[in-house]
Amino acid sequence: MSFIRNILKNSRSQEDGNFFLQLKNILGFKPKSETLYIKAFTHRSMNIKDKTGNPINYERLEFVGDAMISAVVAAYLFEQVPHGDEGYLTKMRSKVVSREHLNELGKELQLIDLVQSRIPKANFGNNIHGNLFEALVGAIYLDKGYKACEKFIYKRVINPHVDIETLEGKVISYKSLLIEWCQKEKNTFDYEVYEDTGNDELKHFSVKLSINNKVVSKARATSKKKAEEKASKRAFFAFQKQITKHI
Repeated sequence: MSFIRNILKNSRSQEDGNFFLQLKNILGFKPKSETLYIKAFTHRSMNIKDKTGNPINYERLEFVGDAMISAVVAAYLFEQVPHGDEGYLTKMRSKVVSREHLNELGKELQLIDLVQSRIPKANFGNNIHGNLFEALVGAIYLDKGYKACEKFIYKRVINPHVDIETLEGKVISYKSLLIEWCQKEKNTFDYEVYEDTGNDELKHFSVKLSINNKVVSKARATSKKKAEEKASKRAFFAFQKQITKHI
């Protein structure tokens, strides 16, 4: 571990001298294993490996953190909503641990300020924020155990952001909601996606959403997924009264 610790510490620039001070303010406690937290903020672009050639970055910690957040939130919902069946609890959990919400949590804590990378921070996609949050949770679990990890998740996720009534009305994917409605009502639907040849600096995609062979909405965005979601959202509000009967 000392070998890895030295590599990781030496990889961090001088401007990160306040790394552990900032980290302690976020965590609310002093870490036992510095190595884990340095790793939690080391991007794969640093191309660091241990003695056996295994890459050293936050991705494996991200995997652990994802599991821990899901477990703690699931246990919370199980206790708080005794009437909820498996399908209901799964939907509610997915709203709490959605990529969008985790990205917001990472931004809120300004975790990107702590990351060590060879890629300019301005070039990162939005998901870097949620990935770092998951990696941090993974590091907490491995460093301090389940109880400390649970306490952090309550402090940063559940207490400030989880309200059962609000969650019930929250839509995390308009596309999923629209497809579910179409299937229940036996409506046909089709997403026609094509590359946009506009003059934008970034490549865009446009989409036409048809229901029962009639175009009901159009949208464009920097990815197919975003364009489809945007078109679905517009269609949702066009058919809101019919759709909300089935939510």
